[in-house]
Amino acid sequence: MTEAPNPAPFEETVLNQLKTDDDAGRVLALERYDVLDTQEERPFENIVNLIGQILAVPMSAVTLVHTNRQWFKARRGLPAETPRNVSFCTYAIQQPEPLLIPDAKEDPRFAENPLVTGEPFIRSYMGVPLRTPDGYNIGSLCAIDTKPRDWPEHERSILINFAKVVMDELELRQIANADVLTGAMTRRAWMESAEAEIKRARRYGHPLSLVVMDIDRFKSVNDTHGHAAGDEVIKGLAGLMMDGIREQDAFGRYGGEEFVLLMPETDGPQAFEVADRLRLGFAGLRIEAGGGVALSCTCSMGLAVLEPDETLDEFIKRADRRLYAAKEEGRDRVIAEDRS
Repeated sequence: MTEAPNPAPFEETVLNQLKTDDDAGRVLALERYDVLDTQEERPFENIVNLIGQILAVPMSAVTLVHTNRQWFKARRGLPAETPRNVSFCTYAIQQPEPLLIPDAKEDPRFAENPLVTGEPFIRSYMGVPLRTPDGYNIGSLCAIDTKPRDWPEHERSILINFAKVVMDELELRQIANADVLTGAMTRRAWMESAEAEIKRARRYGHPLSLVVMDIDRFKSVNDTHGHAAGDEVIKGLAGLMMDGIREQDAFGRYGGEEFVLLMPETDGPQAFEVADRLRLGFAGLRIEAGGGVALSCTCSMGLAVLEPDETLDEFIKRADRRLYAAKEEGRDRVIAEDRS
């Protein structure tokens, strides 16, 4: 077999400077991709399958390293996730170049690692860091064998190129998850994020609050001023919301002029305070609609806090009923309880 040309130094394959001394920033960079705990996706599955076939390894994975765990976006021969403190990838994300472990039993960092001494019996490892455009290694693309193995340059080159494809897919995934008009999450992307947040809230016993909102009398804006003005109003609401929420909150366009806001680790009173502040902010916003026209609009909101064993669909319907009550009671308000 003819070997591929020597790969360029890994540092030359990215245009950013690695940041290794800011793990909190690294975790936030990972969370911005909104990919943790999502369902299988074909592009990533294809990559790990190809790695297994081309490099003839029994294990391969797209690994993402969060605060205390490593989670696999795609994997072959590995469990769904492992604690971060036993992961090989924790070491891989600390350096700019691929991490090469020819024999884990001969490496003092890994000789007693439970993933080496027990299932899945890792013996050799190659991991290429997955680096974001702003310089954070959020995980790695790895090839793993159960026997000692040198990793020649042509194999490193293959994995480096696949790592670029993984990051391209993550970037494309993020773009596809954004609503074209507003920049808010699409309905599909928000639903996936909400499902993951519900699982997380149940796992840790933390509160999770949901606000469903829409623009009051929006049809009259379109009828009176035209759809271009309506688009400006929608963008005005979305921009104000996205500027006024936290990094960990999930704001999405649910359809038309209706939006959804999910607030992790936020109880009812806290969520009501945020929602009412945002409602007042929108009421005070002056939106340029063209032709020298400045519009003022209001929005109505329904608020719910996740209940035990409640599905996402039930969660949304409960908040939506309260939104309807807010409309019925005069609009421009937040309703956080069921009306009899």
